Amino acid sequence: MEIKIRAGSFQECVELSKQIPEFDSPYGVEEYQNRCIDDYQILIAELNKEIAGFKVGYNRFDDGSFYGWMGGVLPEFRHKSIATELANFQEDWAIKNGYKSIKLKTRKKHKTMIIFSLNRGFIITETIEKQNEKESRIWMQKDL
Repeated sequence: MEIKIRAGSFQECVELSKQIPEFDSPYGVEEYQNRCIDDYQILIAELNKEIAGFKVGYNRFDDGSFYGWMGGVLPEFRHKSIATELANFQEDWAIKNGYKSIKLKTRKKHKTMIIFSLNRGFIITETIEKQNEKESRIWMQKDL
């Protein structure tokens, strides 16, 4: 089992996000282009040469943190360390590029993402309540 992490494209991320069941309404290429203007990273994970997942981040706040914006692993490739390898790669890159922390935002309904992040050393820094509690946002941060 060989996991390879490589640079990717916005189009690859859009195509992958359409195949991830947790994403109700995936973003189009334009949203990726609007957000990823300066100092961004697009990662694609391959398992045995098959595309398995992605992770996108950028310098959103200009405060020494890197924002882990979007990512996911296709259902058939889960529980094979793909998300861990993507996160490790992103964190190593962020450290080498002078970032002091990683921030991310998820929703209460994404319990697997919350648990994954907590297990990686993230802490919850803020909760933004929504009328539909499952849609409430959770901000998390990890110092590097």
